[in-house]
Amino acid sequence: MISRLKLFAKRLKQELYVLFLSYKDDRTHWFAKVFVICVVAYAFSPIDLIPDFIPVLGYLDDLIIVPLGISISLKIIPSNVLEENREKAEDLRRKGKPKNWLMGSLFILIWLLFAVWIGKIVMKYLL
Repeated sequence: MISRLKLFAKRLKQELYVLFLSYKDDRTHWFAKVFVICVVAYAFSPIDLIPDFIPVLGYLDDLIIVPLGISISLKIIPSNVLEENREKAEDLRRKGKPKNWLMGSLFILIWLLFAVWIGKIVMKYLL
């Protein structure tokens, strides 16, 4: 059972790299890019919709939302784009890239921009 979960997690991680590469591809539609970046950001983000310290539910959202987002993302991206990016992701994995600090920086920037945007909306209604 544990080995199957490890294999599933490894496949999910590889698909996240495929999605990230597909996001950068010009052949991916804008709405797919928006959805994909949200899924990838949520998957790598330490911020969850339901915090992990809440028993059972905290981990269930990660077990449901992330795989569901990945599967929807894989369906809305053209198959030829996915196949090419799977090959690129495999090459990156063999070379030891992408670096985690680069991905982390990207998602921290996205969350900061999101927080500023939400802050502006909240301040508009409070003042």
